[in-house]
Amino acid sequence: MSELVIEAGVIALDKDGFLLELADWSEDVAQALAGREGIELSAEHWEILHLLRAFYGEFQLSPATRPLIKYTALKLGTDKGNSLHLNRLFKGTPAKLAAKLAGLPKPTNCI
Repeated sequence: MSELVIEAGVIALDKDGFLLELADWSEDVAQALAGREGIELSAEHWEILHLLRAFYGEFQLSPATRPLIKYTALKLGTDKGNSLHLNRLFKGTPAKLAAKLAGLPKPTNCI
């Protein structure tokens, strides 16, 4: 277990850097997690992170890559709901990295 220190306090993380408590997520936490990954969050990132949190709210799970692409295409259009766009934003591991930054559990099929 590790932790993330932000202005609001200390956030517990699992061994892979995912939040232990979904309720600990905030945009500040997302910024700090992204910084650890060498990512500066843009409006495009935020759009996907908020979409992922909506997906989790609807289905109570973090999507694997294919469902993430399909859901993004459904909600935001095919120009954003495709593997090229998501891989560019999230370093080639969109399901895993986006879930981490969105404060969600690691998708079950991700190593």
